[in-house]
Amino acid sequence: MTPETIDGPGIRLRLSRLEDIPDTMAACSDPLVQRFLPALPSPYTEADARWWITEGAPAAWASGGAVYTIADRETDRLLGTVGLNDPAPSRQEAGIGYWVAPWARGRGVATAATQTLADRAFANGIRRLELLTVPENIASQRVALAAGFRPEGVRRLASRGRDGERADLLTWARLADDPPGPAPRLLPDLPDGRLTDGVVELRPRGPQHTEAMYHLQTQPELVAVLVPPEPPRRADVERNCREVQSRWLRDQVANLVIIDARSGVTAGFCQLVLDSPQFQQGMIGYGLLPAWRGLGYATRAVRLLAEWGFTEVRLGRIWADTHAGNIASERVLGRAGFRREGRVRGRFPAGDGHRTDSTLFGLLPGDLTEAPGTR
Repeated sequence: MTPETIDGPGIRLRLSRLEDIPDTMAACSDPLVQRFLPALPSPYTEADARWWITEGAPAAWASGGAVYTIADRETDRLLGTVGLNDPAPSRQEAGIGYWVAPWARGRGVATAATQTLADRAFANGIRRLELLTVPENIASQRVALAAGFRPEGVRRLASRGRDGERADLLTWARLADDPPGPAPRLLPDLPDGRLTDGVVELRPRGPQHTEAMYHLQTQPELVAVLVPPEPPRRADVERNCREVQSRWLRDQVANLVIIDARSGVTAGFCQLVLDSPQFQQGMIGYGLLPAWRGLGYATRAVRLLAEWGFTEVRLGRIWADTHAGNIASERVLGRAGFRREGRVRGRFPAGDGHRTDSTLFGLLPGDLTEAPGTR
């Protein structure tokens, strides 16, 4: 790469200037930037911004990388930074990273800058670009997908936070000959961010649902069917709720909460797991808090999620299984249109050296007919 100006859609990539010091200092002091870039000094001062512009960025160029200020094409104001790091010329590989100032978020700035720099890197001989994110940085993962990067795996405990705690890093990559445009997704977003039949709503699970999820997952009857049958730690539930949308973006599982449409109160959860994408097959699971059982909410939720799975995810078959003898769960599936397909011997570890059977249910698109009393 050579330090030249590169124009992209609505943005311009240029070298940093001393005039950028106030905006650099303001942006790098932002709590979100500080949270996801723990290597930044805290507090971030004018001296730190000056050092970056006069020494840090030039050093990146000298090592074979690249660092650009993302600027507004009309005003030339700093909007963020994008750059190439860890170049490996012998393998024609490099990493790519970015941050966006608070006043520029929500405008597609990071996506435009990442696409623009990636295209220039590929034109200059790079064959593979790698992008790393922590699991809870959902916004950055959406940028990766929009810029054509695909999820590849997890680097375990590869990141070190400001408090010294280590965390996983998700790996995303784009190749020079990948098709242009956003990376394909098997699990799309919900239309308008929700599914509803007027009585219940399904919304993506997030950090705000930690308390309700912990309450649900520590109910004795639910703990009894966990593998192993032990209640989760609250810290684990909290982390799961922070990272759960990342698994959705990586086409693993769509995790949702079931909400009472009238009051807005969380009643339970449901999920659609892509257990066999090559066969267009997924699995549904669900659970309700005690106060909301017996009202038909689980049936409504299962039907809404199955309809979305068939129409938007393009599944050809959805299955579910229950612990043998779980009559209430079997009734939910039956009312939603699922058909009993058989018994799976020894499906679940029982925690005492034994195993328990499960009852298998299946649903095809033609089975999902209107059920009395569910609308």
